[in-house]
Amino acid sequence: MESIREIYKVGNGPSSSHTMGPKKAAERFLDNNKKANRFEVTLYGSLAATGKGHLTDFVIEQALEDYELEIIWKPKVFLPKHPNALSLKAFDKENTLLDEWTAYSIGGGSVTDDFTKSETVNIYPHKHLAEILEWCNQNGKQLWEYVEEFEGKEIWSFLEEIWEVMQSAIKKGLSEEGPLPGGLKLPRKAQSFFQKGKSYATPFKRRSQLFAYALAVSEVNASGGKIVTAPTCGASGVLPAILLYSKKIYKSDKNAILKALATAGLIGNIVKTNASISGAEVGCQGEVGTACAMASGAATQLMGGTIYQVEYSAEMGIEHHLGLTCDPVAGLVQIPCIERNAFAAERAVSHNNYALLTDGRHRISFDEVVETMYKTGIDLQSQYRETSLGGLAKFDALPKC
Repeated sequence: MESIREIYKVGNGPSSSHTMGPKKAAERFLDNNKKANRFEVTLYGSLAATGKGHLTDFVIEQALEDYELEIIWKPKVFLPKHPNALSLKAFDKENTLLDEWTAYSIGGGSVTDDFTKSETVNIYPHKHLAEILEWCNQNGKQLWEYVEEFEGKEIWSFLEEIWEVMQSAIKKGLSEEGPLPGGLKLPRKAQSFFQKGKSYATPFKRRSQLFAYALAVSEVNASGGKIVTAPTCGASGVLPAILLYSKKIYKSDKNAILKALATAGLIGNIVKTNASISGAEVGCQGEVGTACAMASGAATQLMGGTIYQVEYSAEMGIEHHLGLTCDPVAGLVQIPCIERNAFAAERAVSHNNYALLTDGRHRISFDEVVETMYKTGIDLQSQYRETSLGGLAKFDALPKC
């Protein structure tokens, strides 16, 4: 299993698979073909179906701005390895083909052309949470200590930077007003939620804060702002909301939050390794569901839960999102994506509370629910997996006035 650095990536929204991934692929291809005169990029399947709303063409044009470029859209053509595929071709001045490459944007900003290897070296000896829990039990360690064991102490400076970007995204989102970019003209809500919450009694005030934090990051992401994938751009608001909520309400210090980030990254890493975090491949259960699992586990650790209670909390995060479709209206990471981040954060608090009331024992393990999520996602009809052809995406949500 690879480093949790591959789960937490700093970049600009609105989509890790449709924005960050294609840009990385184009830049990588350019590095090998700088003597080319022009490029041809063909987008397939889900990458083409919702690429306009996700700014896929814009980031490819940015990466190849000094060259002639043609972008071809083939939303009805799905390549066999993954729904998010793109082919890149380089030509010289005589229009002779110099090089070609087919790449797959598999979620979380990761790009591959060979599914037998990852972008980075595998550093963890285990890939299932059950194995990791056994290791922790045998060695008397916590899940965050497992991360430190194999990542090294330098992981803490990395996570400190990640936490700073997360907090900055919340701060930025809480300060902005007006409609989000794109044809939906969806109004930002984070600032108003935060301000209204100040006048409410404590329980509702806390709920309003949590919603506002999640909305803030999601609105920054929808605007193309700087966020951290956790595990994706579309689900980037859930974990930061829980962490800042814990800091504000329960006075969690920075060291505790960094340890929670380590555990959350481990949880997301397991899902990415054994299933998928790509909405185009398994639906939103792989994005918001995984984000909720990460946030649920982090919250339980922050509240002093055992490693088994953390596992139970994370399991519920995915279990109660099973079957969630990926159906963005107009191909934008706005409806229903933004609200889903807010409610996944709220669910994470509930999962934490529920798990802490138990001794951590339960019937369906985290690893089993991850396997179920992947099988469920593969069984979903393609129109419910980020193609804007089914579900909520079929409704006309454009402003009526």
